[in-house]
Amino acid sequence: MMFTTARDIREAVVSGKASAVEFARAALARIEQTNPTLNAFNHLVSERAIAQATRIDQQRAAGATLGPLAGVPVALKDNLCVKGVRTTASSKILDTFHPPYSATVVDKLESAGAVIVGKTNCDEFAMGSSNENSAYGPARNPWAHDRTPGGSSGGSAAAVAAGCVPLALGSDTGGSIRQPASFCGVTGLKPTYGRVSRYGLLAFASSLDQIGPITRNVGDAALALSILSGSDPMDSTAAREAVPDFMAALDGNSRGVRIGVPRAFVSEGVDASVLSAFDASLEVLRGTGATLVDIDLPHAKYAIPVYYLVCTAEASSNLARYDGVKYGYRSPEASRGLKAMYEKSRDEGFGPEVKRRIMLGTYVLSAGYYDAFYLKAQQVRTLLKQDYERAFESVDLVVMPTSPTPPFKLGEKTDDPLQMYLADIFTVSVNLVGLPGISVPCGFVDTPRAGGTDRLPIGLQLVGRMFDEATVLRVADAFERDTEWSRQTPAL
Repeated sequence: MMFTTARDIREAVVSGKASAVEFARAALARIEQTNPTLNAFNHLVSERAIAQATRIDQQRAAGATLGPLAGVPVALKDNLCVKGVRTTASSKILDTFHPPYSATVVDKLESAGAVIVGKTNCDEFAMGSSNENSAYGPARNPWAHDRTPGGSSGGSAAAVAAGCVPLALGSDTGGSIRQPASFCGVTGLKPTYGRVSRYGLLAFASSLDQIGPITRNVGDAALALSILSGSDPMDSTAAREAVPDFMAALDGNSRGVRIGVPRAFVSEGVDASVLSAFDASLEVLRGTGATLVDIDLPHAKYAIPVYYLVCTAEASSNLARYDGVKYGYRSPEASRGLKAMYEKSRDEGFGPEVKRRIMLGTYVLSAGYYDAFYLKAQQVRTLLKQDYERAFESVDLVVMPTSPTPPFKLGEKTDDPLQMYLADIFTVSVNLVGLPGISVPCGFVDTPRAGGTDRLPIGLQLVGRMFDEATVLRVADAFERDTEWSRQTPAL
């Protein structure tokens, strides 16, 4: 099953060339083989997966019409609820939590015939850019095991890159689907805010979080988005926007598409290898029929401070519910009194990065500082939105590198949170404005190491107008067809 696409698996199951159970067993075996090294999965649901796959095979034998993901093994980031399945957000505070309900996206996947095989490692409560903030240890990059797979959806990206599953779900608050997709050499799609229901996602920052797919190619991302999209009575922020046929948009060319290039923004602080791959990618895009136009995003340089004021404020509010009372971890010292229970349960249950963001968020929302920090950040957020609106008056898409660097080494930035935060410079503004964005592989850089060379992936990011994922996917598909990068696989 290694490196097979979701569409190929579905076709094999529907035609009877292979069974859903065979694919489920192959995925579980691959995970068992690779996880001791990669630590991409927090836990598996093997019996549940085999039972699901068996039902699909029985439906096929009975002549039933099978769904668009029939028999496709799928992994879920461990902040997505599945009824009765342990869901931790990679945090000690939720180590024993078993949700009484499933996320809307989980229900949609299973209705489409997908087989859930396990929950993937991530930064605790999706807070991080390297997957090093997990209570269960860092996930590792399949291309170089001493390097980060990116974060916070690092486990999902590593699982797809390693050939464990053809499709995994992640959540993207400031780049947490696109950046790990870039670091692992796979495709990661962050839909428009509201395109996909967030019901059942353990909240980090509610105005920024968005669920999306990580896949081996653009076609599978389009297929997954078609299934995941749509309104939801359980989520008031889920848009009632019509869901187009995303697969029909993949016509293999970019003729007539105008792509904006914010050259001033991407010219500083970018690794030379990334800049070289980016420039080469622009020529590929031109060759697919697109027209390149220089644009300016004057307030993009403020995106990082704005993001870390907004997201920490929302995290402070969202994570107040983890108090040791209703569910989750409760400190053994809770018997000393209510105040001790709150303090000890949160102190022992949360990791350092989550505590840092809760404290920052509480500070910026406090009396006397709200206007100076949080309100000012929201005002600059509006300016960022206006920058993109002006750009989209003359272009259809905006193109940037996904990350300013190739995958960095584990431990390289853990002692300097600011440098870690800057890894998201090209992705956070997309969440602040609510736009759709995709990362596709666009090159590799060879980096020497003791005894050999590491081949590290580089990603290209395409950003579109709100609810115009069709154009984003169309151009990404055209780029993918004209390059070989998405067909490269790591030697595990």
